Amino acid sequence: MTSLYTPVIALPWDKHRLIIFKTIENYLHHPCRIQRRSLYLTCLVFRENELQMKITKHKLVSFFTGLTVFLATGCTSETPVQETSAENVTSEPKTGEINLYSSRHYDTDNALYEDFTKKTGIKVNLIEGESDQLIERIKSEGANSPADVFIAVDAGRLWRAQEAGILQPVSSEKLKSAIPENLRSPEGYWVGLSKRARVIAYAQQRVNPNTLSTYEALAQPQWKDKLCVRSSENIYNQSLVAWMIEKDGVQETEKWLKGLVNNFARPPEGNDVSQLKDIAAGECDIALVNHYYVARLKQSSDPEDKKVASQIGVFFPNQKLDGTHVNINGAGVVAGAPHKEGAIAFLEYLATPEAQEIFANVNNEIPVISGMKPNQTVASFGNFKGSNVNVAAYGENNPAAVKLMDSNGWK
Repeated sequence: MTSLYTPVIALPWDKHRLIIFKTIENYLHHPCRIQRRSLYLTCLVFRENELQMKITKHKLVSFFTGLTVFLATGCTSETPVQETSAENVTSEPKTGEINLYSSRHYDTDNALYEDFTKKTGIKVNLIEGESDQLIERIKSEGANSPADVFIAVDAGRLWRAQEAGILQPVSSEKLKSAIPENLRSPEGYWVGLSKRARVIAYAQQRVNPNTLSTYEALAQPQWKDKLCVRSSENIYNQSLVAWMIEKDGVQETEKWLKGLVNNFARPPEGNDVSQLKDIAAGECDIALVNHYYVARLKQSSDPEDKKVASQIGVFFPNQKLDGTHVNINGAGVVAGAPHKEGAIAFLEYLATPEAQEIFANVNNEIPVISGMKPNQTVASFGNFKGSNVNVAAYGENNPAAVKLMDSNGWK
């Protein structure tokens, strides 16, 4: 198996090693997973792809030039050096702050953090990264992790964090009463904070919406060479297949996948916005996307985006059956959180009408609490019934989903 990590530096187990490792993290903007071998510690940097590692290696040339000077001068100084660890950074118990590890890359979320601080006086320290990177970072930090809250944009990633042992169960009546049971961990490890629907986007000039019905029907021959999708590596597609497994079983899901793959208009590629642009360009007639990507194009000030959006219709599948597949943006309290009370208060705040309105109005997400409506753009897509399958199944069934996608040609 190819390693997800590349060794960067090995150092003796002495008082300077964490200073250097933390410096590497800050310099490369990547977590440094510490691996102990005998009397040496090795810093392993997570890599997503070869391009990232080429950039990292380029950065390391200039970094180690400075490191050489540090080792030659700073480490031999008679001035006492205070050891720096993750624990010393921000994890001293202070009631006035929390440390948020988030895979949400939306500047608009600042409105949430500012409103929370205004209401509670608790400052939010933000650390951003991809979900898997953050999970590995928290694992590598261990008991010294300053993390209080972990946020992911998919239930599968939240389940993965739970399985990795980096979350702790929380008992909060406010969260239980506000958030539907199927949108939170049965054991209380995480909760859904907003919903995103996996819809069928279609070319309004070429597709009659009356010919659309279910996800299952997309495998029928009438859609041969008309469906655009992104890669099977995408977690949203993996969670869709995991959902199908939960409700229909492995055998029926495999039959569906065979027909679905046979209807691809081109090899899977791009992101959700790419699928929408390909519909507008005539490369396909339908695509599977999250609803808010269509909303963003409609709200865009870019004339090209608006042109694409004007050609796209949105259809919510399975309305006469079990309802449309929905995923979540969600969060959990990190195991050993140094500011546990503040972390729980933050989750409870995110489940309030005020925070849900920010999710809806600023980022086109669908509120999870009853009585809250989506914004005007999303509401224009129409009302829909969401599936009642517990989203925890997306994580539990993820290995089986990935295996089925691979074996049936969804690359």
